[in-house]
Amino acid sequence: PAPGLVDHLYTELEQKIRALRPKEDLTLLEKAFHRAAAAHKDQLRESGEPYMIHPLHVTMILADMQMDMACLITGLLHDTVEDTSLGLEQIKKEFGPEVAACVDGVTKLSKLKFYSREERQAESVRKMLLAMVNDIRVIIVKLADRLHNMRTLDVLPRERQLRISQETAEIYAPIAHRLGMGKVRGELEDLSFRYLEPDAWAELMREIESQRVQNEEYLIKMRHDVEVNLRRENIPARVEARIKRPYSVFQKMKRQKIALDQVYDLL
Repeated sequence: PAPGLVDHLYTELEQKIRALRPKEDLTLLEKAFHRAAAAHKDQLRESGEPYMIHPLHVTMILADMQMDMACLITGLLHDTVEDTSLGLEQIKKEFGPEVAACVDGVTKLSKLKFYSREERQAESVRKMLLAMVNDIRVIIVKLADRLHNMRTLDVLPRERQLRISQETAEIYAPIAHRLGMGKVRGELEDLSFRYLEPDAWAELMREIESQRVQNEEYLIKMRHDVEVNLRRENIPARVEARIKRPYSVFQKMKRQKIALDQVYDLL
């Protein structure tokens, strides 16, 4: 079933991009997919799935962020130079200097090995990462790469889960925050929290889940009321509602030494 899964994911990716950008020419994207799939052909992820699933998911995340074609192609090729026989010169020849420079940037970041416990050191690593990059898309691909790795962290041994989560919380989530990528930062923090503080995470999720239905009903009602009032006043607006993210709820409870029912901005 493996090759079928890879092809299916690629079809899904194409559909996503076509929906967002109907006029985009996807010839080079398809070429990059076949190139990467051939290069990663015999490689597997720790879960036993074909390796190619990872670059495809990373590119899906980039498509959701509405990144440009060079960035999407970089997403598909981002691990080829480090992990396969496909070289940078070949990428430059087939996909142009812009893609080659981005792939090269991501490869250089991937070769960095850092694990810091100390906040000051984390800050200097973040500065170094941002200074190394002369195209912001390199960092965005790296964040998408980290996000997919965090989403699939459960197959790794506990010691590696801890190391990667610590690195994510100290280095990648703050970089996402600095770039104004709130959703990415939030998910990276929540996923790190889950592995770094599993007991606190499980207990908090149980509490949030027990109130979820009434919270969601309340949000739907509030949202409706606000929309009705806005329409009545002829104010064009989009109303969004959300439940505060688990990690930021946990931080607030810890900081203010309060229980969940005292977190008044939960909704």
